Amino acid sequence: MSVIAQKILVVGGNGFVGSAVCRAALSRGIEVTSISSSGKPYKTPKGHTPAWVERVEWRKADALNPASYADILPGVNAVVHTVGTLLDNTSYKQNMQQGDVLGTLKSLAGQGNNPLAGNQPSAYDMLNYESAVRMCGAFVASKPIPEITHVRPFIYVSAEDIGRPLVSVRYIETKRDAEKRIEEIIRGHPQYRGVYVRPSLIYHPHIRPMTSLPATMFDLSARIHDAMPSYIPMPSPVLRWLGTSVCPYATDKTPSALTSMANLLSTPPIHADHLGEAICLSLDSTKDIRGVLGVRDMRELIGLSQGG
Repeated sequence: MSVIAQKILVVGGNGFVGSAVCRAALSRGIEVTSISSSGKPYKTPKGHTPAWVERVEWRKADALNPASYADILPGVNAVVHTVGTLLDNTSYKQNMQQGDVLGTLKSLAGQGNNPLAGNQPSAYDMLNYESAVRMCGAFVASKPIPEITHVRPFIYVSAEDIGRPLVSVRYIETKRDAEKRIEEIIRGHPQYRGVYVRPSLIYHPHIRPMTSLPATMFDLSARIHDAMPSYIPMPSPVLRWLGTSVCPYATDKTPSALTSMANLLSTPPIHADHLGEAICLSLDSTKDIRGVLGVRDMRELIGLSQGG
């Protein structure tokens, strides 16, 4: 049996990140099952269906309801959870998919009402936290088929803290809370391991053209920061110092937004395909990757130089 995996479950395989994971897995001969709320196969923003889509088993299931996917879990070597939301109002996703720059900016600016009102849980709570925690709980509770003998990884696509103050602090807090809770669940099950992938700005020039310009800018910024000697006061270390010394906390558990801005300026963006490739390589049981996998870790894993 392959040391990487024979079959994986991708939660949200018809999304931007999930589809990249599916493509990378299939290229390595891994069988892929995807679940999503619609169950619909992936389509490009222009409505095209790539050839690889036919090789994925597309299933309709609710990540918040383990009974809807419990039959899949015993037969998979790993679960990759890619579902999440950057904004509490999830309408921004359609704007980004359609290349609607103005609509996306309005979403970021907080224009438009949140469809979840009153005391109901936010989209952050349900998508970033609850869906991942429930999925992980169901995964470790499942009994793998006899052919599966390797430690089974649960890979959670989290995030680097780069979006504040433009993005709500609840985004990164729900991501970190999910990482912590998943680790607590897995700790008592030695046949499982948790991997918490933290991408920065994820870009793709064809699938999401509007990400190309900011990706180019922040890649240049990261390169300049890496090249400069430590004694030269660059923006990122200055912001980081201000964020830790002058106004250290945004909330009782989250650092100042200034540290988030510092991360943005010094962390290179990552291509969606490179993210998918790194996730698939982290499935390899011989590498035994556990815990947080940052952007530079991912670049090293897939063989990219820090400046390449």
